[in-house]
Amino acid sequence: MYRLAQIWRTSTVRLTATFILIFVLFSILLMGFIGWQSSIQIQRQQANDIDREVRQVQRLERQQGVRGIAFAIERLSRNPGPGIYYLGDLSGQYLLGNVTTIPADILQHPGMYSFEYQRSLPIDAEDDSPEDARRGYAVARSILLDSGLRLVVGRDVVERRGFTAIIVQSFLVGVGGILFFSLIAGGITARRVLRRIDSISATSTTIMSGNLSERIPITRRNDEFDGLATNLNAMLDRIEQLLQGLKEVTDNVAHDLKTPLTRLRNQAESALRDGTDNEQRRVALETTIVESDKLIQTFNALLMIARAEAGAPSGALSDVDVSAVVADVAELYGPVAEDAGLVLEAKVTDGIHLHGNRELIGQAMVNLVENAMKYHEPGDDGVGKIVVSVHESEGRVIVEVSDNGPGIPATDRKRVLERFVRLEKAEPNPAPALACHWWTP
Repeated sequence: MYRLAQIWRTSTVRLTATFILIFVLFSILLMGFIGWQSSIQIQRQQANDIDREVRQVQRLERQQGVRGIAFAIERLSRNPGPGIYYLGDLSGQYLLGNVTTIPADILQHPGMYSFEYQRSLPIDAEDDSPEDARRGYAVARSILLDSGLRLVVGRDVVERRGFTAIIVQSFLVGVGGILFFSLIAGGITARRVLRRIDSISATSTTIMSGNLSERIPITRRNDEFDGLATNLNAMLDRIEQLLQGLKEVTDNVAHDLKTPLTRLRNQAESALRDGTDNEQRRVALETTIVESDKLIQTFNALLMIARAEAGAPSGALSDVDVSAVVADVAELYGPVAEDAGLVLEAKVTDGIHLHGNRELIGQAMVNLVENAMKYHEPGDDGVGKIVVSVHESEGRVIVEVSDNGPGIPATDRKRVLERFVRLEKAEPNPAPALACHWWTP
């Protein structure tokens, strides 16, 4: 379980709380606006009902006179409901209606008013009715009829206040529900997010402790965290491959340098032996210089490869006539192949150029040709054959060295392109050996 202080310090929880606060404020404003508009609409509806009844009474006065008005007010006064009716003479004295007392200002000055009133009880009402049941607050319109009578028509606002109370109650319940469920939803969301983040952190801690094979778990939800985990796992795979490659390179470089360094030591030791004449010492020193030059060439090649992979600073890459390089290698190794009983055939397309390093391309060709001469097998005519070719295809330069030897096993054809890789001796492969290198011109 997370402590509250630890959870609150996380940006996930703070962001969730911010969104909850924004949502709650918006909900409060929305519900308040709805309640306000509802109250205004009820007031407008009451005013429209009052004006409609006033027009009906005026129409009855024109059609049936005072008698018709009296019958109408008497009937309306007996109907249950929020209606307020008062009919008085010219001086305002009560004649008919369900309200017996109206403020004098309202009777003397026609218009729209709000006032407290006391409703008169019907004839069949019980005498012990509560006094508060007959009191109320009304909105009414006062007019002077053509006959000289004073008419007051209104509506009790208790119903409107009851509706407003319902709105306020619903508003409070709604706000409380929004807060409650928002907190629950926010807590669940924050907990799930923190759980995924903790999973990534735990995996990172395990990797930092030295277990490079550990990977971030991926769920089936395929959400943004799964996308992040996929990218991080791909990055970790690449880092593991690079570290493994670095280890292999280190081991292979050490293995390649062990033999020439051993020869250097043997030559130096032989030169220092007793009884060695000056001529033998001179030969030993010359051999030491030759071996040192080979070591320097090896390190220069490694440095040149590193510079080329880093963007070729200091002019490591330039325009190279690949056709000339391949032709020179074929011409150089033609006699060597002939002495070994092989046929070296060159298929060179003239004028092919690319941006690269001439020394590295030449060294790669030499390695491939020597490898073909070493692992070749006689063909059907009993003669081994090596084909060296260069041509362009689909905007790329293709350099090939092939022979009819056992070839590289299919499982190692991808790994063999890595640096300092040594393949174990494999079983014969009927497919011809094929080395194919692609460069972008």
